[in-house]
Amino acid sequence: MTKLKGMTWSHPRGYDPMVACSADWAARGGAEIEWDKRSLQGFESFPVEQLAREYDLIVIDHPHVGQCFAEGCLLALPEAPEITGSSVGQSVDSYRWQGERWAWPIDAAAQVQAIRPDLADGPARDWAAVMELAQQGKVLIPLRDPHALMAFFTLVANDGHPCRADGPGAFVDRAAGRRALQRLRDLAALVDQDAYEMDPIAVLERMSETEIACAPLIYGYINYSLPGFRANPVTFHDIPSVAPGGGVAGSALGGTGIAVSAFSRNPEAALAFARYVAGPEVQAARFVSSGGQAGHRAAWTDDSVDRAAGHFYSGTLATLDGAWMRPRHDGYMGFQGPASARVSQALRDGDLDGALDDLQRLFDESFRS
Repeated sequence: MTKLKGMTWSHPRGYDPMVACSADWAARGGAEIEWDKRSLQGFESFPVEQLAREYDLIVIDHPHVGQCFAEGCLLALPEAPEITGSSVGQSVDSYRWQGERWAWPIDAAAQVQAIRPDLADGPARDWAAVMELAQQGKVLIPLRDPHALMAFFTLVANDGHPCRADGPGAFVDRAAGRRALQRLRDLAALVDQDAYEMDPIAVLERMSETEIACAPLIYGYINYSLPGFRANPVTFHDIPSVAPGGGVAGSALGGTGIAVSAFSRNPEAALAFARYVAGPEVQAARFVSSGGQAGHRAAWTDDSVDRAAGHFYSGTLATLDGAWMRPRHDGYMGFQGPASARVSQALRDGDLDGALDDLQRLFDESFRS
């Protein structure tokens, strides 16, 4: 039997479905796949090229694709209409770069809103409602790198002025950028200062254990809405708008895709499994039943899948469909960490104009690296 190695990320949502689907694949006569996992922080920042030299299959985040293209470390994937014809928002296109597709989505995500339904009278509809809850000590938001930047991205895009994502130039509309930083600064002043060291998993764990009722901008983790995962379930909903009656467009797109290493000794076997696990039949069945957060629209629009997931999918689909795609050029990954740190600094010291100047400088430098 052909044996492959795969790398994913260390959370039940990222690891358990890959192991389960790989076991099914092997039982059908496919390759045997051994999965390793890396931390969420490592997933967001570790160079894919290094992983590609050791693993046949790699779960990646779409902002890496420009760098992966420049390094030649991933195999270009063939067209697969059963996958690419049913995207959740821009999830499918986020892995397309320079005319080729470098991954197929297996997990669709964006910043959404999380609430404790036993502590909140439904999700906050706008930012004023978020601030009212924050003044009562009921709000938390992840601000650890890169999530401060992701929240900034979401707020400026929801305000109608998304950051530049398609090449060098003005990074963000000055007035919209200042409004977003001020909103985040006002919120950050009212939440536990541990937020600066917290990623979404840490916030959701805190929500499941304490009286925190709302995380207004947070990447959704379906596991927390599943029965029995934690004593107090969390439900997920569309993001609050920055203005009363506004829409839910502009959330910073996340999620993961499955890629095949250009250095694999068994690329056909790796490709066959990637197409299998990203396909609609597996995505709407074994993938979700083993704790995965689906990337295929067939799962997101399946009523039985949605009910089993505590209505995670129907509660957030409008936000996913309106999500904004981050920059993906070679050099962006070197921008993301420092830019997020600069946003966090501005939330603490109030130097909003200095932060906007520095974000522009960092963005410009990302095209010269």
